[in-house]
Amino acid sequence: MTQFKRIQKKWQVGLIGLALLGAGIHVQAQPAADKYPSKTVKMVVPLTPGSGADIAGRLVAKSLSEMWKQPVIIENRPGAGGLVGTGVVVNAAPDGYSLLVQSASYAANPAIYKKLPYDLKSLTDLNILGTTPYLLIVGADSPYKSIKDLVAAAKAKPGDLPYASAGIGSSTHLAAEYFNQTMGIKMLHVPYKGSPEAITETIAGRTAFYMAPFETAMAQVRGGKARALGITSMTRASVAPEIPTIAEQGYPNFDIGLWFGVWAPSATPEKIKVKINEDINRALQDVDIKIAYAKAGITSKSMNLEQTAQFVKNEIAKYTKIAKDAGIEPQ
Repeated sequence: MTQFKRIQKKWQVGLIGLALLGAGIHVQAQPAADKYPSKTVKMVVPLTPGSGADIAGRLVAKSLSEMWKQPVIIENRPGAGGLVGTGVVVNAAPDGYSLLVQSASYAANPAIYKKLPYDLKSLTDLNILGTTPYLLIVGADSPYKSIKDLVAAAKAKPGDLPYASAGIGSSTHLAAEYFNQTMGIKMLHVPYKGSPEAITETIAGRTAFYMAPFETAMAQVRGGKARALGITSMTRASVAPEIPTIAEQGYPNFDIGLWFGVWAPSATPEKIKVKINEDINRALQDVDIKIAYAKAGITSKSMNLEQTAQFVKNEIAKYTKIAKDAGIEPQ
């Protein structure tokens, strides 16, 4: 056998060995997906405790924990409009054990930032936990008794009246900008770390209004600390029928809502992604979750992976348009 043929034979044997090794790796990876989850699953909420995403995430996490017979824990990592916590999941192992539970801010951030600290393609859309309207709230002692009062005051002092948000690029930021744009007014944006802080400052009268997630604000409204001037859905909420819609106050077709979703690193195995999607849909049928959702003004609709991806794509386009029409310069 010539030297060349001996080298060629060794090369062929090496290729066969690599092929077998690759097959072995595949065989070992498959049971890992089949046995998912076999340990604690962490759901990172890049917002403060008590936010809408936090509330929806905890309800679903409890149901999944019971379903999977494994702990499903919530870890709050607020900051930078959700970018901090999102980055934690982007850099996590793509094995299904680190998930992101975020609000519509996920779709709003691309409209606010020229360059995100992560690529949207690095995350995969798993499911939508639910949707809910916003409440436009003011402090209980606020001089504004209606939407028209607020609009009139803003027009009298263009750019002077401050409004709160749960952070730059948050969905509450763009929802408020959508309101300002629709009303033809200019106001001063004051971003906070999250909804609890934004509500506290609005109640104290340091901001004129806050476009707050429904459930987060209702406790303060019912407690008499805040007053809701309007709800952002086209119809009144069944759990708070006394609150008028913004649309019925002379602004037809005004309609914008908040939603909460779940994401994972994009390299997560398909079988795990499908399982998480399907099990979340099962969890959303849980009677306790349905009751809690109804009280919180949250509605849900089962979606598969493809429908979820299309929903998120449409929302990103919507918020991009809102930011552009409102004249918001990406940072």
